[in-house]
Amino acid sequence: MKKSLIALAVLGFTGAAMAQSSVTLYGVADAGVARTQTVDANGNKTSKTGMSSAGTMNHGNSRLGVRGVEDLGGGMKVGFNFETGLSLKDGATATSGGGFWGRAANVWLGDFWGTFLMGRTLNPSYYGIAAWELTSLANYSAVANTYSYNGMGARSSNQFTYSTPNFGGLSASAGYIAKDDNGGNSKWDLNVIYANGPIAAALGVNKQQQSKTNYTLGGKYNFGSFAVAASYNNVYATGTSLKRRGFSLGGRANLGAFAVTLDLTRDTKNDIAGKKYTNGVLEGKYALSKRTFIYAAYLRLNSTNNYGIGLRHNF
Repeated sequence: MKKSLIALAVLGFTGAAMAQSSVTLYGVADAGVARTQTVDANGNKTSKTGMSSAGTMNHGNSRLGVRGVEDLGGGMKVGFNFETGLSLKDGATATSGGGFWGRAANVWLGDFWGTFLMGRTLNPSYYGIAAWELTSLANYSAVANTYSYNGMGARSSNQFTYSTPNFGGLSASAGYIAKDDNGGNSKWDLNVIYANGPIAAALGVNKQQQSKTNYTLGGKYNFGSFAVAASYNNVYATGTSLKRRGFSLGGRANLGAFAVTLDLTRDTKNDIAGKKYTNGVLEGKYALSKRTFIYAAYLRLNSTNNYGIGLRHNF
């Protein structure tokens, strides 16, 4: 009798604990047809046309992820996120620079004081640009491709990240990577974001040891059916004093289920390539539902012309 009561008590306690935890499977399926150009050292251009998945002219990379959160009580929560990328062309893994879980592999703890995260994750500068960029940082984003997500790329491994709570639209995040986890050069990255009502603005700053400091300042104003955005970018090739500096200016119009975006960048200085470029993206999207849309885009990038049309489904 006692054993039965103990078993029931344990089962009841386990059920209560499970009720406070949740695990979610999610993902993106994105594929299309694209024509892309590359330029070799001699200035010769090569064009390729075919199915595209996890490519420059896709809106985003296809992915499969799992995330979970547990309520520890008193407002404290713990969670995790694992995410892998894949190509719909052949099912191959598209890891975004890491291992199998190359898109995300982290654990976090959060409370009233904010959130502390450890592992591979998107950089604070990425989230800063995402606050105002007009294409939702699509693979063909003119800003991201021109200035490489504030000079450091989208993700980092071995990162410790602290994010503040949101104070009426104002928040900040800071990431740090120890030198022994980054080839002997420590790295830090931070953002300050204000997003409230029609206004979104963000500053992103990062620096790797033995390299110059990168920064991006951008903002967006949403009029309802129309939005405008602008930014100023100053980045360096890692480990060098070669600078790429410039600005962006663009607009997006929402016409029911259809949206069209034009976003342009212009170099004011470009030591990396030795010449200044005007880049830009023209994007059209048509929503089939809240989770599915068709897109078409043209990207002018460093004298190359790239086209694509595709279908994206979020689940």
